[in-house]
Amino acid sequence: MQDVKVQGDRVVIRFNEPVRQASAFMLAGPNRIAVDVDGATPGAAHRPGGAVASIRQGSPDGSNARIVLDLARPAIVADGSFGSDGRTLTLALRTVDDARFARAAAEGRMSFLPPFSYIRASSSHSYSERVAVPARAAPTRLPRIYGNDPSRPLVVIDAGHGGHDPGAISPDGKLREKDLTLQVALAIRDALVASGKVRVALTRDDDRYLIHRERFGVARQLGADLFISIHCDSAGNTTASGATVYTLSETASDKEAARLAARENKSDILAGVDLGGTAPEISSILIDLTQRETMNSSAGFARLLGREAQPLIPVRANYHRFASLLVLKAPDLPSVLFETGYISNATDAAFLASPEGQRRVAQTVRRAVDIHFATRNAPRLAAR
Repeated sequence: MQDVKVQGDRVVIRFNEPVRQASAFMLAGPNRIAVDVDGATPGAAHRPGGAVASIRQGSPDGSNARIVLDLARPAIVADGSFGSDGRTLTLALRTVDDARFARAAAEGRMSFLPPFSYIRASSSHSYSERVAVPARAAPTRLPRIYGNDPSRPLVVIDAGHGGHDPGAISPDGKLREKDLTLQVALAIRDALVASGKVRVALTRDDDRYLIHRERFGVARQLGADLFISIHCDSAGNTTASGATVYTLSETASDKEAARLAARENKSDILAGVDLGGTAPEISSILIDLTQRETMNSSAGFARLLGREAQPLIPVRANYHRFASLLVLKAPDLPSVLFETGYISNATDAAFLASPEGQRRVAQTVRRAVDIHFATRNAPRLAAR
């Protein structure tokens, strides 16, 4: 690492060599921001200022660097990105009150990835590999698009499970995940269409099953700008409660994320397509091709969705998680899997089955989608 400088409301971290990724999280008592950088070593030069009273550096595991920003006043990381050369990470800080800082500390990590083009260019290895290309599958029927203005961005809502795959079942056996996800997806569709700001399509609007590749394949064929897969979580612990949002990563953020990926990915076996056995090969190719900007956009929307959900529905403290989920592996389409609550929890299940609960979930998605596209389109409008 070359140096760490605070410039106004920005923290600029420069590296001597390429790094794999970085993440940041807030810690209270005392208030501080920790930044972990994979593939970096601690440096000596640092310049605090503004909300940052002091800067410390170390290496918790001997192979990666941790930068700790001791705060003079509560401040959170509002955004972060790598420069085009992949050697500069800039974090935008925003001063907040103690309550907002505490919420941010409970939200978990924010991840940042260097530009994919830089990672490829900086690689010292050159090789080629041949893989068998599977036969072209029969074309999937494309769904209806709601909204007639082609200039509006397109959001594809995917109701998880369906058909012969019921998904998770409530403890009393009365509720099935496939039914709740469809009801919630329809409510989200109606809320987004009513906003008039986006077009909407559903991967399914009835009780039928689609394998994972068909789900994101439909979204890609339609030229979607955002893909949201709706699910209900399940756990042996019936007290587990609250919504979570997953984005793609080959490394699961925790054991629960790994468990979820194993359960969801294996569901294709029910349709006679065992993707579980071929997932490592497929995922390694797709991850190599995935644009880093797409993964950053997915993570940004996940954080936004979790933030907008908190006033409306029960949300887990560490709501943004990472898992190797097949349904999220479109390489060029920002995608999240939204676990709207636990069907294994009686309170969550009743909430998701109620019209009011479905309205609140739909309102959550509508708010997040509105902000996501307004933020994304702002630079374009300013340039006109």
